Amino acid sequence: MELQDEIELRKNCSRKSEETKPLVPLQDEIERSEKSSQKSEETKPLVPDFILVCDKHESDVAKREEFLNKLKKKNFTIKTRDIKDKKLFYGVRAPSEIFQNYQCPLKNSDSGLQNHQTKKYVPITTRIRIVNFILQNPKISPEDSRAAASAAPVGSEREQQQSSDASTIQPDSRAAASAAPVGSERKQQQGSDASSTQPETLQKLIKAKVFEAAFPLHEQEGTIKNLKENWAQWRKILKQQPIKDIRSYFGEKVALYFAWLGWYTRMLFPAAVLGLLVFLYGIFHFDSSQVSKEICEANTTIMCPLCDQKCPFWQLSDTCTYAKVTHLFDNEGTILFAVLMALWATVFLELWKRKRAEVVSGWELYGWDEDEEELALQLINDPKYTLKLYQHSYIRSTILLLLVLLMITVLIGLAHAFVIYRVVATVLFTKSNFEFIREHASTVAVATGAVLHYITIIVMTKVNRRVALFLCELEKPRTFSERENIFTVKIFTFQFFTYFSSLIYIAFFLGRINGRPGNYVRVAGEWRLEECHPSGCITDLFIQMAIIMTLKQTLNNLEEYLIPWLRLRFRKLLANPKDKNEVDMEKGPEEQWLKNYQLNKVNVFSLFDEFLEMMIQYSFTTIFVAAFPLAPLMAFINNLFEIRLDAIKMVQLQRRIVPRKANDIGIWLQVLEAIGILAVIGNGLVIAITSDFIPRQVYKYTYSPCVLQNHTDINCLTGYINHSLSVFRVQDFEWQMKLPEKLPDFLRSEITECRYRDYRNSDDYNYSAQFWHVFAARLAFLILFEHVALCIKLIAAWYVPDVPQSVKNKHLQKKLENLTGVPGK
Repeated sequence: MELQDEIELRKNCSRKSEETKPLVPLQDEIERSEKSSQKSEETKPLVPDFILVCDKHESDVAKREEFLNKLKKKNFTIKTRDIKDKKLFYGVRAPSEIFQNYQCPLKNSDSGLQNHQTKKYVPITTRIRIVNFILQNPKISPEDSRAAASAAPVGSEREQQQSSDASTIQPDSRAAASAAPVGSERKQQQGSDASSTQPETLQKLIKAKVFEAAFPLHEQEGTIKNLKENWAQWRKILKQQPIKDIRSYFGEKVALYFAWLGWYTRMLFPAAVLGLLVFLYGIFHFDSSQVSKEICEANTTIMCPLCDQKCPFWQLSDTCTYAKVTHLFDNEGTILFAVLMALWATVFLELWKRKRAEVVSGWELYGWDEDEEELALQLINDPKYTLKLYQHSYIRSTILLLLVLLMITVLIGLAHAFVIYRVVATVLFTKSNFEFIREHASTVAVATGAVLHYITIIVMTKVNRRVALFLCELEKPRTFSERENIFTVKIFTFQFFTYFSSLIYIAFFLGRINGRPGNYVRVAGEWRLEECHPSGCITDLFIQMAIIMTLKQTLNNLEEYLIPWLRLRFRKLLANPKDKNEVDMEKGPEEQWLKNYQLNKVNVFSLFDEFLEMMIQYSFTTIFVAAFPLAPLMAFINNLFEIRLDAIKMVQLQRRIVPRKANDIGIWLQVLEAIGILAVIGNGLVIAITSDFIPRQVYKYTYSPCVLQNHTDINCLTGYINHSLSVFRVQDFEWQMKLPEKLPDFLRSEITECRYRDYRNSDDYNYSAQFWHVFAARLAFLILFEHVALCIKLIAAWYVPDVPQSVKNKHLQKKLENLTGVPGK
C-alpha cells in the first residue's frame, strides 16, 4: 500500500471512530489491566502521563502559556503545583480519545503489526510514548506568544532532560526520549524576515530555558517493585533477567537491549573458556619454548643501541623475561583460537537473530513497521500532516563522503601525532637535568603520551558526536529511523578510529617502518621512530589492549554508577528542608513528582551510549583477539556487572526513560556484522604480520637443522634467533648516532658489530632471500586464513537459520487465517 493511501485510510478511520464505540476503554480499565495499577479510577487519584518543570521566575511566561494552551486545545488535563515559589510542576494527562485514534489506523493496517482484535488496552509504555510524541510536536509562533502574554498564568514545561546535550541534539517529532540521538529536523529559514515569523519548536524552548525538564513518573508499586527485587540487585547477578517486566515498564527498545546484552554475555562464556585455555597453554610452556631459551642464553649476542643519545649496547639475554611473556600469546594455539573466534562471531549473530525472532514474535511485533507507526503518530497529532517523501542527492552524498573521509584522516593524524610525540619526548627527556627522567626517558614519554591520548579520547568523543550530528543534519533523512541509522554509522566509525588508531599502528606499523641501523627513518630528519622488541611486537599490542580494556571497563563502570549515585545523594541532601512547612508538595501525592525530579536526568543519548559502549567492547573482543586471548573473559566478567549496573541506574538513579517501540536492535546488527568481517581481517593480519608465527614456520620447514642437516634429535627451532637477527658494522652508523663513551661492563674489547631484528645482508644491508621468503609466506597465509575464515562464516550463517521454523509457521498460519477468516487448529 502506498504511503498516500495509508494516510487517507487513517483519516477515514479517525472519522469513523467518532461514530462508533471506542476501541480503547476508559483509563480505569486500562490501569486495571496493568500490573503496576491494580486500582480503578474511583479509588486511585489521577496519575499524570508526564511531569513538566520550569523555573517560575526565569522562564518566558508568554511562550510557556502558549505551549500549555496548545495542550489544552488537545483536551489535555494539566495540574499545577508550586514549590517554594521557585519551581512550577505541571502534571499533564492525555485524553483517552488520543489512544483510540492511535489504534484505529493500525487495526486496519495490512502489515500484521499487532493482534488488535484481542488488544483491549493501550500499554502504559505506549501511552507514555504517544504523549511524549505529542508534547514534542506543538510549535509556537512569535505572534501567538505575544497574544498569549496577557493570558492567565499557567506554566508548563517540556520533556527531554537533555540539559547537557540539548544544544547539540534534539529528537525530532518522531522520537522518544530514550531513543538514539538525532538532530532537529527542520532547517531554519534564512533572512531576518523569515526568522521573525518562524515558529519556535519545543526543543528551542528548552534551549531557551522556557522549560527545564519533563519526564514520566516512576511507578511506586507493581512492575517496578518486581524489577527492584529481581533485577536491579547485585545479588541477582547470575539470575536470568525479567525481560517481560522490562518491556512492560521501559518499552521494547530497552527490553531488546537487555535481551541482546544478556545473550551476548551468555555467548561470551564459551569464548572466555577457550581464550583462557589458550592462555594456560602458554603458561604451561612458559619455560619450554625453544625461542625463549635461546634468548635467555644469548649472553654473547650484542644488540645495537635503541636510541641516538648515548644509549648503551645491550645483551639479548637481558630480555629473557620479555621473551617468555611473548610466548604466552604468540604460540600455536593462537591460530586455532583466532579461527574459532571468527566462527564464534558468526554463530553468535545467527543465534541472536533466532532469539530476537522468538522474542518479538511473542510480543506480536514480528511484522511491526516503524514507518507505519510514525505515520499513525503524525496523524494523531496533526490530521493535516503533509507526507515527507524520500529524497536523494548524489552531490550531497559525495560531499558527505568527503567530509567523513576528512574526519577519519584527522583521527588517524592524531594517532600519528602521538607517535611523533613519543619519539620527540624521548629525545628531550634524555637531555633532561633530572637524573630519574633522563634514565627513564622512554618510560616517561610513554606515560605522558598515554595521558595525552586519554585526554584526546575524551575530547574527540564530544567532537565526534557534534560532527556526526552536523553530517546527519546535512544528509536530511526523512524519518527518525533513517536519521538514527546514519548517525549511528557515523559516530561508531569516528569512535572506532579514535580508539583503535593507536592499536592499528602498534599491530601493523611499529618496528616495520623505522628503517635499519645506519639508515633510520627519522622525524624532521632528527628523531628516529620506535622499534619492536627482538622477540616480536605482539606483546606491545597485548599490553596496550590489556591496559585499554581494563581501564575503560573499570573506569566506565565506576563513572556510570558512582557519579549518578553521588549526584542523587547530593541533590537530595540539598533538597531536604529543615522546616517541613516549606514544601507544600510533600503533603500531597505530588511528593512523588519532586522525588522523580531529583533523580538524574535521562537524555537522548542514554540508551545509545550503552549500545555504543558494548560495540566498542565487542570490537576489542573480536578484532585483535589473536593478540589478547583473555579479552572474551574480561568482557564476560564486565558484562555480568554491566547488566545489573544499568538496571540499578535505570530503576533507582535515573528518571524514567520514555519507552520506544522496536522489533530489533536496529542498525547495531549491521555494525556487529561489520565488526565480524573486520575481526577476520584483523586477526589474519595480526597472525601474519604482528606475530612471529610465520617466520618461525618458514625457518622450521626451510632453514632449520631438521631440514638442512636432517637432524631429528633436536628441536627444529634451534638457531632461529640467530637466523632472525642481522649484523651491522658500528662504523656505518649515521652522524646523528652518539655512542656512549664508556663500554658496558659485560664487554672487554671494542665493539665492531651489533645485531638488530631484520632479514638483511651483512655486506650491503639489502633485504636477504629469507626476507622475501618470509614475506611470501605471510602473504600466502593471510590470503588463505581470510578465505577459510570467511567461508566458515558463510557456512555457519547458512547452517543456522535467522528465524526458527516454529516462528515462520506461526506467522504463516496467521496469514492464512487473515485471508480465510477461519481460525487455525
